[in-house]
Amino acid sequence: LPAMRTATVLLLSFALAGIAVPAPAQEHAHPSRAAAGEQGGRYATDAALRKHMQAIRDDVAALGHYEKGHMGANEAVRLAGDIESHVRAIIAECKLPPDADAALHRIIAPLMQNAAALKADPANRKAIPALRQALADYARDFDDPAAPAPRESEED
Repeated sequence: LPAMRTATVLLLSFALAGIAVPAPAQEHAHPSRAAAGEQGGRYATDAALRKHMQAIRDDVAALGHYEKGHMGANEAVRLAGDIESHVRAIIAECKLPPDADAALHRIIAPLMQNAAALKADPANRKAIPALRQALADYARDFDDPAAPAPRESEED
């Protein structure tokens, strides 16, 4: 019940603030989704976050060519640097409530760490799956229509 009350308060907060609530959030809340915090559901995003996360998804997808040997190390280093730049832009431009911001930092920290690791040692291709995992965590925890749909658990 506390999670349901929190979800209701969040929806009312959006309505009072004049923010449009996405239809899926109105129709189907996930109060038991522990990964998205104590309040349940997925965190709202802002335009800056969505823009930079899309660019990061594009960069990580391009790094798939590097994993297969279809791209040189210099290009992989450039893409890793682009990921770092987009994370810095998210930090500078993104305006989220404190709980969403804290959850976002659990996602952007591994993005930054693994991009830096790839830049420092392009032979360290293990950083690429870790970048993908951070993006999967973002898709699971944040309501971004452009992000791949999160996989539903057996409970949902």
